[in-house]
Amino acid sequence: MDAASTTTATTPAASLPAVKTGGPSAQKTAHEFEAVFIGQMTQMMMETVESDGTFSGGHGEEMFRGVLAEKLGTAITQRGGIGIAPLVMDQIIKLQGGSR
Repeated sequence: MDAASTTTATTPAASLPAVKTGGPSAQKTAHEFEAVFIGQMTQMMMETVESDGTFSGGHGEEMFRGVLAEKLGTAITQRGGIGIAPLVMDQIIKLQGGSR
C-alpha cells in the first residue's frame, strides 16, 4: 500500500461518531465483527461458483479461498462496510449501559 492510498482511505473508527461509553476498543470490535461477517458471506458466495476448469486455480485456489474471503471482508469494511458496524456498536453500548 502506498502513501497516497493510506491518506485517502477513511479509517473505520473515524466513520463512527464519538460515544460516551465504549470507546475505541468497542469501535474496533464492531468493525472487526463486520469484517468477519462480510468475510463469511463472501466465502459462502465463492463456494457456490462452479469452476469449469479453464481458469481454475486448482488445489492452491481451494487452500487459499478462505484467506481471500477474509481479506475481502476486511477491505470492504475498511472502505465503509455495509452498515453493520454502527448497529453492533449500538448494541455494545446498550450492553454496557451507556448511550450515544
